Amino acid sequence: MQWTLVIPLKPLERAKSRLTAATGDMVRPGLALAFAQDTVAAVLACPSVRDVVVVTDDGLAGRELAALGARIVRDEPAGGLNAALAHGTAAVRAGRPDSAVAALNADLPALRSMELARVLEGAAQFPRSFLSDAAGIGTTLLSAAPGTELRPAFGVASRSRHAASGAVELPLEGVDSVRQDVDTGDDLRAALALGVGPRTAAAAARLLIAD
Repeated sequence: MQWTLVIPLKPLERAKSRLTAATGDMVRPGLALAFAQDTVAAVLACPSVRDVVVVTDDGLAGRELAALGARIVRDEPAGGLNAALAHGTAAVRAGRPDSAVAALNADLPALRSMELARVLEGAAQFPRSFLSDAAGIGTTLLSAAPGTELRPAFGVASRSRHAASGAVELPLEGVDSVRQDVDTGDDLRAALALGVGPRTAAAAARLLIAD
């Protein structure tokens, strides 16, 4: 099964606000962009992925991610994360109604393409499924097979909400890079320990130099 991944991204000035305490407001937008660039690059290198749609209204992020090969869809609903994901999925299926779609966080800078392939292989066994984040509270990936609505319920405690909605939790080991999203300084340190992509590594190095 070949997948289209839908990745939402806030305007960079508002993205990753919980990182401010660790990075400051000057560095945070650049880090958010680097996270998204490394995430999209790893997704596009995954053999199970057909294409990537990024839902964003940020002009700079749109240009940079389009240059990597992503299709950019404007966040026309402007109604938050789940509305953006529903809009992106609708845009994909308007052209290809039989698309298998997965929503993925934009803040997975340590993402490994082959680990993502393992997750998508598992997801192909179910109409809807999800992968919990490293903290075991949230969700980093939610999938919908052809003919199945995505029904995203991201946000606080999304793991329990996705389970309650009937999506199957994927009990996979050895896919840490797909679970390690970055919201806090501790998350960033955990991602750096896993090994991040080149753009995040460069941005983190500038942060350390500034410190």
